[in-house]
This record gives sequence, C-alpha cells and structure tokens, in this order.
Amino acid sequence: MPRKRILDAFCCAGGAAKGYHDAGFDVVGIDIAPQPNYPYEFHQGDAIEFILAHGHEFDAVHASPPCQNASALTAGNRRRTGWTDNHIDLIPPTRDALEHVRDRAGIPTVMENVQGSKLRRDLVLCGLSFGLKVFRHRYFEIDGFSVNSPAHPSHRGHRVAGWRHGIRHDGDMVAVYGEGGGKGTVAEWQNAMGIHHTDVRRELAEAIPPAYTRHIGTQLLNRLAAPVLAAA
Repeated sequence: MPRKRILDAFCCAGGAAKGYHDAGFDVVGIDIAPQPNYPYEFHQGDAIEFILAHGHEFDAVHASPPCQNASALTAGNRRRTGWTDNHIDLIPPTRDALEHVRDRAGIPTVMENVQGSKLRRDLVLCGLSFGLKVFRHRYFEIDGFSVNSPAHPSHRGHRVAGWRHGIRHDGDMVAVYGEGGGKGTVAEWQNAMGIHHTDVRRELAEAIPPAYTRHIGTQLLNRLAAPVLAAA
C-alpha cells in the first residue's frame, strides 16, 4: 500500500519532517529559503501560496510558520529602547490557508509554534515526555483528528547546562538556541534533539524534535486509515 503523503510547510531543515517520515509518511517540504540539508523532496517557494495551490493534493498538511515574532527573545528585545525588527505574524494567514484546504479537501491539518504564540493549545509537547535532553515546549493546533497527550514529567531536578551572565552552570539538559556559544557542542545538540541529518547550529536551533511529530504522525495515520478499516 502506498505511503500517505504529508506537506511540510515552512519546513526549514526538516526536524518535523523526520518525525512524520519515521511515523510512516512520505514528506514533501516547502520553504521560502533554500534548504540543502532537507532530507526529503523539497520545493522552494512561498509556503502559504503552496498550501493554497497544492495542499489539497496531500493526505495531510503540517505548517510551522516562523516563530521569531512570538519568541521570548523577540519579546524581550522589543522592550529595549530603540529596538526594531522585521518579524511578522504569519500565523493568521497560515490558519486561513489550512482552513481553505480543509474546506476543499477535508484533510487533517497541524500547525505548530513556540510558547507565547497565539495558537490554540490542542497539544503541548515537551522533550522530557520523550526522554530528550531539551525542554523545547511547543504548541500544536490540530484540526480533523485528535492526538493524546503523553505524560509530562516534572521539570524539578532538571537544569539546563551552559553559560549565563558569565557563569558556567552544570545541568542534565541542553540549551539548543542561538548560535551556540557556551551552550554545548554540535554533537550534544544533535543528540539532545534527536536530529542527525544536519550539523548546522542555526538549523538545529530552529527545529523541533522529530519525536514530537512521530507521536502526532502515528495517530494521524491511524485517523487516515480508519475509513478504510471501517469499509473492510
């Protein structure tokens, strides 16, 4: 039986894609920027335009619009006198595009973003739930199917290793953000995230752990298979 196909919009280097692939999907990525380390079929272009034009051709669509507008770092910078940036909120137009695809084709959709973003919290995932060495909380807005929430272990007793305010702190968790600095080696970042197809710090910093979308993708495939099983 052919594998189901999922569109991975705003795909970056493919952290989410790896999880969906491991769950059993064929994955196609779309991003405005070149992504030479993306491990699957890739198209360069405007993600929202691609969703509107081609989203109905897939069995499901995942979208991760840029998170910089909603990140804690951006929020902090915007409180600094004289700070300006060009980060824009692409969540509303992405939500509209996903709704258009659902109306046209009736397929399930997923949208993901950082803590602080204006997403519904249909699902909130943390790296501790999957035995990872990153907290990496992410919100997921899910339409057309449901996903159970894994147990979320307490953060108590866990510390993030790295340099903060000129002081080195020890800890069992890894800080995967920015350009690295004293936050760990590339190998530590890769192992903490469960991503080994890229060794570019920026790409690792922008990714979500594949374990998250493997969890979602497994249940999404069950949803897509359900009508076939019911008819058998």
